[in-house]
Amino acid sequence: MGLFVFLPLVLPLTAWPIARLAEQHLHPRTATRLLAGVGALLALCSTLCLALIMVVGTAQLPGNPLPDTWSDPEVREAVPYDEVAGRAAIPALAAVAVAAVRTLWRHHRVRRRAERALEGLPPSSVAVLPDEAPYAYALPGGRGPSGGRVVVSAGMLARLDSRERRALFAHERAHLAAGHHRHLLAARLAARANPFLRPLHTAVAYCAERWADEEAAGAIGSRRVMARAVGKAAMASRGRPFDVPAGFATGPVPRRVAALLGPVPPARAWPPAFTAAGVALWTAAAGTAVSALSSANSAVALFLVLKAATPL
Repeated sequence: MGLFVFLPLVLPLTAWPIARLAEQHLHPRTATRLLAGVGALLALCSTLCLALIMVVGTAQLPGNPLPDTWSDPEVREAVPYDEVAGRAAIPALAAVAVAAVRTLWRHHRVRRRAERALEGLPPSSVAVLPDEAPYAYALPGGRGPSGGRVVVSAGMLARLDSRERRALFAHERAHLAAGHHRHLLAARLAARANPFLRPLHTAVAYCAERWADEEAAGAIGSRRVMARAVGKAAMASRGRPFDVPAGFATGPVPRRVAALLGPVPPARAWPPAFTAAGVALWTAAAGTAVSALSSANSAVALFLVLKAATPL
């Protein structure tokens, strides 16, 4: 194992340049899927790394439930600085577990609160709430052809014209059709598992909004109308009634509007290698592959060492 066991803990440092390159040079659909997948795999590898370090580093501590043979010198040599690293891995792994449970519980609570707000309304794919505060969001699950409902307040509809309303509904339906709540949840969990992955979470949130913007602009046939709808909704919005996965006037709105007023992003999934977009993809793929291989190698090596040290 050696020092390679620590590699998955630090490889997520590459998340910042990957996130920046993906945001700027990839199609939002490609960037969202790439960053969410890379973040989830890197988080899984770093968590496995902590678990391996904890097993080796705490085997010699008094009162542990592990077999005595796991504290043999041959086992402890598998991880450099085993005692210090093992003790540090205990609170780190506990923090990861607590953060993941809290994130999942908060996600469930927000979904339940949003669903309770719609109780008593007709079962349709669009729910209009008689609220003067302007907001709109996509609520996954439940009824509707897209696997969810578009929730919009009367105050938001009053501030948009007919074409801008079409843009709003197309945007939120794009969120539901593509399952953006899953990408956002995966990126959020990854950021909780490893703080170095927080840039990926921010980038996934932005790219998911950009993906929905592009889908909606194509559906209504006007990028300018889409940009105007986003800008007007952001200026009118005073916040949502509670935190929801995908809202219309969220994220860095000026960047979203500027992107909509610019050229259509290239749709190819894998750009040439000798471009900024290609560098982002290959860097993400290489870093993720190295992290996964390091984690797998360490796990297999530790399994063989422990098996050899455990009496039959």
